[in-house]
Amino acid sequence: MPDPFIDLHAHSSVSDGTERPADLVRAAAASGLDAVALTDHDTTAGWHEAAEAVRQLPMTLLPGLELSTRTGWRSVHVLGYLVDPADPALVTETTAIRDGRFTRARSMVDAIGRDHPITWDDVLAESSEGATIGRPHIADALVRLGLEPDRSAAFRGILHPSSGYYQPHDAPTPLRGVELIRAAGGVPVIAHPAASSRGIVIDEPMLRELVDAGLGGLEVDHRENSADGKRTLLDWTERYGLFVTGSSDYHGEGKPNRLGEHRTARRSFDAIVDQATGSAPVVGPGSRLS
Repeated sequence: MPDPFIDLHAHSSVSDGTERPADLVRAAAASGLDAVALTDHDTTAGWHEAAEAVRQLPMTLLPGLELSTRTGWRSVHVLGYLVDPADPALVTETTAIRDGRFTRARSMVDAIGRDHPITWDDVLAESSEGATIGRPHIADALVRLGLEPDRSAAFRGILHPSSGYYQPHDAPTPLRGVELIRAAGGVPVIAHPAASSRGIVIDEPMLRELVDAGLGGLEVDHRENSADGKRTLLDWTERYGLFVTGSSDYHGEGKPNRLGEHRTARRSFDAIVDQATGSAPVVGPGSRLS
């Protein structure tokens, strides 16, 4: 029997996706996925809704989040699977990150608004209640106002770091992120670490430090990772005993990523479940991963 069809990186409207958590998992089932991970940015607020939907579907939900971290000027995203969503340290850190994102987004919109016809209300109109507001919502507002043709173009244009409007936001170091996820019973994986637009976001000495802190794997199969970068990442996974994941980084409308465009092997899925102590997968009726 072939491996199940597993996608371990997808976003809902609770962060910067365009579909409610329930609609996201229904779309995953409709696309033929056997398992999907909900990994909204710095929040687990969509878990309950997604879990309720999965209990009516022949598939499995792997609850997670995508934790924002930073080293110097580089943003490093750490996927955390099956954490305890009530872990006090993780809740404190993610709340601080979300508050920082909000303040940063408001400041960026004020700056953009001095040169372009966009207001904070335009950005709020692109987010759902309780969502983590960030640059993707600004991008959607720019598109709706006709200032950019699509979300990807907005990130290449007005929202690009070289535009003069970009502002960094506070975030923990990658080491602290890995430590937080492990302390919350979760399994940390570095997301798209070799994106062609930025190069490999960590070096080998940092990788060794993260492995010592409990890093579980690297997201190798992702549309943004360069071919050369993937070769380096695969070498690292073999050298340091890390597992490999493959994911779509699906956000719904506005980005070209499609559910299941990259997959994770069953052995990597099983490694995550075996290592986690913070929470458990949600298994729907008839799931191949039951």
